[in-house]
Amino acid sequence: MRTYSGHSTAKASNELYRTNLEKGQTGLSIAFDLPTQTGYDPDHPLAVGEVGKVGVPVYHLGQMNILLDEIPLEQMNTSMTINATAAWLLGLYIANAEDQGIESSTLRGTTQNDIVKEYLSRGTYIFPPEASKRLIVDMIAYCSQHVPLWNPINICSYHLQEAGATPVQEIAYSLANAIDILDAVRDSGQVPEDQFPRVVASISFFVNSGIRFVEEVCKMRAFTQMWDEICEHRYGVLDPKLRRFRYGVQVNSLGLTEAQPENNVQRIVLEALGVTLSKRARARSIQLPAWNEALGLPRPWDQQWSL
Repeated sequence: MRTYSGHSTAKASNELYRTNLEKGQTGLSIAFDLPTQTGYDPDHPLAVGEVGKVGVPVYHLGQMNILLDEIPLEQMNTSMTINATAAWLLGLYIANAEDQGIESSTLRGTTQNDIVKEYLSRGTYIFPPEASKRLIVDMIAYCSQHVPLWNPINICSYHLQEAGATPVQEIAYSLANAIDILDAVRDSGQVPEDQFPRVVASISFFVNSGIRFVEEVCKMRAFTQMWDEICEHRYGVLDPKLRRFRYGVQVNSLGLTEAQPENNVQRIVLEALGVTLSKRARARSIQLPAWNEALGLPRPWDQQWSL
């Protein structure tokens, strides 16, 4: 259970994380600012006006050390919402853990690392598509050998619906994306054949839950069944546990309104129910935005309400 957060500076974000952990949060979900997402230092001319605005700036190991100060990483399951610079940020996270005396093989968490959806919806890409996919493949192969408990990629259907996709299109595009990445990993030859089912099992998804309740319930049933069939018949994964559709959820933030924001409380609850009441639902994490997110940066109390 965690809130997606990060703002201003590494020190301020660290204080927020530690406060939330004291309030009952059980993991971290780190939001990075746009310069960090696109590979710019905060003093770069293109970073003007964006540093610390929608997330925390982390541009070298010292900043990562401040961000994670006094946070026991061996107890954390950390989600890092980062894509084009995912390999770099994971490297900083591993370096911080090793400085704490923690083996990388014990680290648990997720890097989003889904560059395809950046081309389709968000735009925070750096490299061309093929080069980006190669970087993703290399990172997945590295994690399978050195950080085996880490989810190296989080296929994001969430952003597709935010960009205008229907629940049906959300399923189609995200599963096509996952298939393309797994095919590339298999064909790269970097992962031994007997270890490939574990790589398939390490793929997780980040799902949108919108206001169309019945469609959202049906969407999760379809997601679960189709992923099981893809894993078994396309990749030969025989162990049912390794074919589980593992996903986290965030409700549709763009559906929250600036006018009469108090009504967002009911919207958030309804949207969360769609993916939690669905048959065979097994959301590993649920992120609920603050009710007044459309108005600006939530206050500490607003974040506690979401938690």
